[in-house]
Amino acid sequence: MSAIARVIPSTGETIPAIGMGTWITFNVGSDPYLIDQRTRVLETFLTAGGTVVDCSPMYGSSANVVGAALENLQAHDQVFSASKVWTSDQSATREQTRASLGKWGVARFDLQQIHNLVGWQGHLETLRQMKASGEIRYIGITTSHGRRHRDLARIMETEELDFVQLTYNVLDREAEERLLPIAQDRGIAVLVNRPFQGGQLFRRFEAKPLPGVAAEAGISTWAELFLKYVISHPAVTCAIPATSKVDHMQENMAALYGNLPNASQRQELVAYVRSL
Repeated sequence: MSAIARVIPSTGETIPAIGMGTWITFNVGSDPYLIDQRTRVLETFLTAGGTVVDCSPMYGSSANVVGAALENLQAHDQVFSASKVWTSDQSATREQTRASLGKWGVARFDLQQIHNLVGWQGHLETLRQMKASGEIRYIGITTSHGRRHRDLARIMETEELDFVQLTYNVLDREAEERLLPIAQDRGIAVLVNRPFQGGQLFRRFEAKPLPGVAAEAGISTWAELFLKYVISHPAVTCAIPATSKVDHMQENMAALYGNLPNASQRQELVAYVRSL
C-alpha cells in the first residue's frame, strides 16, 4: 500500500501527508534516557514512511534532541527538515538559521519558516536571498492557535511563499473560510499544526465510539479520524502532529495509508464530533 503524498505547488516535489512536530514532545533537555526514547519515536516515524520533521528555536531543547536522534539513527538524509526563525531582530535571520543547523546536524534546511509572523518583513527578504543562493530550499511563514489569520491572509495574497503553516482540525476550522482557499489559489503548500488541538481532542472524544461513517472513510481510530479529516482537505499538504510515544506515532502514521474521507463523509465526521 502506497503512502498518501501531496505535491508542493511551487516545484511539483511530493512529500508524505503526515509529518512530525516537536513542540513540547522533544523538549527533554539532555536526559539520555529521554533522548533515546525520542530516537525510537523518530525511528518509528521514518520506518512508517514519514519525512517532514518540524521544529523551532522556540521549542527549548527540541532542536538539540532532534539532532541527537538523527545522529543516533544516521538519518540526516531521510528527513525533510523544517525549521523556523524566531526573533524580532530582523538582521539575525542567517545567524539563527546557522545555530539551528548546528543543532540538527544537517547541511541545509529544506524549509525555513518565519515563526508566528515575528519580524516577517526583514526575515522574508533575507530568506529569499538564502533560497536564491541555495542555502535553503523553501521559505514559509507560520501561525498557530488560530492567531493573526487576517495578517497571514494579507501576506499570502501579496508575497511569494512556498509554504504556510497554520492550525486546523475537526473543531478549529476557521482556516477553511479564507486561508486554505488562498493557498489553493496562490499555489502555496500548507503544513497543519495542532491537528489534535494539543491533545484536547483525545481527552474530549477518545472514550466515545467512532461514527458509523468512519469505516467507510478508511478510519479505525480517533487519531486516524482527526488526521484524515485534516489531510483530506485539498489545500492541505501535510499535517504535523507531535507525540512522545512510539505507540501513538504508530497510530498517527496509520493515517498515511488507505482511503481518505470524501466531501460528504467529511461533513458527517464534523457533524458527529460536534454532536458529542
